Amino acid sequence: MFCKKPGAIWRENSGDVASDHYHHWREDITLMKKLGIDSYRLSIAWSRVMPTGTGRINPKGLGFYDRLVDGLLKAGIKPWVTLFHWDYPLALYKRGGWLHPDSPKWFADYTRVVVDGLSDRVSDWMTLNEPPCFVFIGHLYGTHAPGDKLPLGKALRVQHHSFLSHGRGVQVIRERAKLKPRIGIACVSHSKTPASLGKADIESARQSTFTTNTPASWSDAWWMDPVILGRYPEDGIRANGKAMPKVTRDEMALMSQPLDFLGINVYQGGRVRQGANGKPVEVPYPVGNPITAFKWNLAPDSLYWAARFYYERYRLPIAVTENGMSGTDWASLDGKVHDHQRIDFLDRYLSALRQAARDGADIIGYFHWSLLDNFEWAEGFKERFGLIHVDYPTGKRTPKDSYFHYRKIIGANGKNLPKYRPMYR
Repeated sequence: MFCKKPGAIWRENSGDVASDHYHHWREDITLMKKLGIDSYRLSIAWSRVMPTGTGRINPKGLGFYDRLVDGLLKAGIKPWVTLFHWDYPLALYKRGGWLHPDSPKWFADYTRVVVDGLSDRVSDWMTLNEPPCFVFIGHLYGTHAPGDKLPLGKALRVQHHSFLSHGRGVQVIRERAKLKPRIGIACVSHSKTPASLGKADIESARQSTFTTNTPASWSDAWWMDPVILGRYPEDGIRANGKAMPKVTRDEMALMSQPLDFLGINVYQGGRVRQGANGKPVEVPYPVGNPITAFKWNLAPDSLYWAARFYYERYRLPIAVTENGMSGTDWASLDGKVHDHQRIDFLDRYLSALRQAARDGADIIGYFHWSLLDNFEWAEGFKERFGLIHVDYPTGKRTPKDSYFHYRKIIGANGKNLPKYRPMYR
């Protein structure tokens, strides 16, 4: 629906075919095996499994994931399944979507179908991917699907229903999974990094990461505290004022079902120092700081501090469920894709993550975003995040130089990574 809205997607691109993993999955699994990964994060398309969102199951749609999971396991690769990665059934949207009070029940019904079909082979689950993106960018700002610009109160109701859906999903997985499940949620990180390694700046960065003092906040506490600690932050409740939905004790208990790990999607992070008044002060990146093709700052320190701050606050094992960069990648005249900047990115960010583990964060996994160049939502095919180049008209896959470099890192279990050096002191 959103792709057909004029001007919604860059150059009117459509995700109808995209990387065409549906037809290339065998080839893609072969590339995964050659890469050396032992786990692969995939997302289920709700409407592929249940075209109207509830009721009728599409055997062909569910069968695709059935074959994919079998193929991964045969290759020695463990599937980590995300239930909702922003693609919402149009039929349910027309009935009110996430605004409808029955939306948590709809999500539970869908979760039940997937768990019943795959949990004899899948044990690692994530309920939702990056709630603030589909809640606020999709329903408040209108720049992602479904493209709505709701009043703040309704957008917060969408957020609340998504949290309740997460809780119902966790309950269904616990009740029906055939293999003992390990359950988490994939959260987008907006952590702050200290401008120096001084104690005052570190504590200011921590405070700023979890402060929720504005309406429609992207603060990590606003999106993680409810599902992990069972409470909305008080400063966020005050900031949203009358727009804040009423929340019952039972609802809080539902949305904060016990989790086994916290998934974090980390790309960059703001910098903070302690101001003269003792409060955090934002510090801009230096002029000329490296940026990716997406115009995001190169900031490996963000992965180090995100892992540290989240583990220290929530005491859940951390899985980095997304980390990567968009580059200006194309096949050179020699037929290869020379993405040296992504190689440097991998070395910097993975050495930062390794240091976070050495400094006490419990890191249980890392997933690079992404295996393939892909349809990047409103950005269409403009941004290339993959370790493997995709020629979209033909579907041809070409492993980039970073693919082979990452394979070496995996083969050495990170022992060949450089020493972590914070970029800014």
